Amino acid sequence: MGLKLVMHLVLILMALSATSASRARELLGGGVFDVTSAKYGAKPNADITQAIANAWKDACASTIPSKVLVPKGVYKLKEATFSGPCKAPIELQVHGTLQAPPNGAQLSKPDTWIMFSYLDRFTLSGFGVFDGQGQQAWKANDCHKNPKCSSIAINMRFHAIKNSLVRDVTSLNSKNFHVNVLACEQLTFQHFTVTAPGDSVNTDGIHIGRSTGINITDSHIATGDDCISIGDGTKQLTVTKVTCGPGHGISIGSLGRYPKEEPVSGINIKSCTLSNTMNGVRIKTWPNSPAASTASDIHFEDIIMNNVGNPILIDQEYCPWNQCNKQAASKIKISNVSFRNIRGTSSTPVAVKIVCAKGLPCDKVEMTDINLKYSGNQGSLTSQCANVQPTITRVSNPLACATKS
Repeated sequence: MGLKLVMHLVLILMALSATSASRARELLGGGVFDVTSAKYGAKPNADITQAIANAWKDACASTIPSKVLVPKGVYKLKEATFSGPCKAPIELQVHGTLQAPPNGAQLSKPDTWIMFSYLDRFTLSGFGVFDGQGQQAWKANDCHKNPKCSSIAINMRFHAIKNSLVRDVTSLNSKNFHVNVLACEQLTFQHFTVTAPGDSVNTDGIHIGRSTGINITDSHIATGDDCISIGDGTKQLTVTKVTCGPGHGISIGSLGRYPKEEPVSGINIKSCTLSNTMNGVRIKTWPNSPAASTASDIHFEDIIMNNVGNPILIDQEYCPWNQCNKQAASKIKISNVSFRNIRGTSSTPVAVKIVCAKGLPCDKVEMTDINLKYSGNQGSLTSQCANVQPTITRVSNPLACATKS
């Protein structure tokens, strides 16, 4: 065999080897973009805003699956935007603690610390902590009673995210909501943790709006407001094996406060435990709604209540701080709602309260296998219903619409 032919064969083999190596890297998950590498230069106890932005830019441009890695350690992060579309599946893996500025005035957008947007096949993972350092902000937050309050930063916003997964990470002490999900499709939160004290103001754990196919599972939420709040336009939401407390419970709504709200449908809350929360599972709508809408196909099943106020609640006269006209009925039509196998203890005597809108009664409300005991001493266990005729199966008399509103 001639020398030229041998050399030609060697070059072909080298090319094939390089192709195989590239393919192997692709199969193994592509490149890892470590923010603490020499290229990006992030260091613990220092600000890594630019380093993480540069690593994300390079990873997002990769044509094979990639990962941005934040190793263990404590890092300052002024703010971050993780935007797509990216050229291949991408993962942000955080093992350290990212700290927001304690003073929200340092943010370029006062309502956002970290934004994830326009991503498909994205994963947020690791056992890291997103620390919003919200203690200073809670003292100034009056959004729960002031409709014209100043914007306060949400820890994490997910906007237009599709076919993606958030797992194992923790949101700690957000200044405002911990997580806001908007215009997303097929997004799952798994082994997700929210931690804030019970007196932290307006710190909803996960708020969902105008999104489809959201799943929250095997997660723990302890905060100062709703553990999960479900806004207008939410469809096909599944919540399973979530523990909630402290907090205000798991809530659909409030609905009917603003014009042009979209219907809510296909909500399934199952196998959850609520402990020492202000409310249990509830649907709340404002009276005097500016426009008509609907909330339907909503199901709560296999829920344990431990010393929970208002364990089962539909409130179509929701009007905190008297910000509305209660004389005008809500225009949100509620239908096809079930409460099944709900058991435990209520911290208030009225363990079941279903108060629907005047002139717009709730349709197809079912209560089955409700077993709640009153844990206090302010009277006897009872229930209250108005503008509804629920189907009741295996529910004791005190819980079966004992009084009329």
